[in-house]
Amino acid sequence: MLAVATSIDALAVGITFAVLRMGTAFTGLSEMNIWVSILTIGCTTFLLSYLGVNLGHKVGSRFRAKAEIAGGIILILIGLKILLEGLGILKL
Repeated sequence: MLAVATSIDALAVGITFAVLRMGTAFTGLSEMNIWVSILTIGCTTFLLSYLGVNLGHKVGSRFRAKAEIAGGIILILIGLKILLEGLGILKL
């Protein structure tokens, strides 16, 4: 599902760039330069990913046991929800 959401997001960005007539130096469209957008999106993605990995490492090393228990409980609850929906007991 994440791959589909990412693809839809990329499609929306591509259509938006086309509508805004974003071009490169090679196409002659000078209203907006696509390279500025590419650099902004790339740098923001890198920075947030880097910060997320570092924060996850620090929080994970501090709360490892509790996080494993919480993750296990969440997986059990998701499995129980799927089971109950499959049996027709739960309708969401």
